[in-house]
Amino acid sequence: MGTQKTYALVLGIVLLIVGILGFIPNGIVGDAGYFGTNAWQDVLHLIAGAFGIYVGTKGEGPGFNATLGWAGIILGILGFIPGISDLLLRLLSINVEITVLHLVIGIVSLGVYYGTSRD
Repeated sequence: MGTQKTYALVLGIVLLIVGILGFIPNGIVGDAGYFGTNAWQDVLHLIAGAFGIYVGTKGEGPGFNATLGWAGIILGILGFIPGISDLLLRLLSINVEITVLHLVIGIVSLGVYYGTSRD
């Protein structure tokens, strides 16, 4: 298994765990967590996680990594624009901490996509 598929698999597992934790009361993820999420965001994490696990084991990792990378960058940028950040907070509970995390995941994902072979 190459770097692209391994990264997609690991990120998929992490997203799946985050999505599950969002539905379980805890201090890290979820309504009362440091990384506040709501049911909509938790479902999106579950879908992205399942897809990441699939492409990491059976499909093609590069497309997933590029898509999640650009989505993370875009969400990260939008999360710092007044008005739009308020909308993201209201609709998806995307707070500043999640905005920064989206940027980091986006940068790392694009680094993997553009910096390693498309295996």
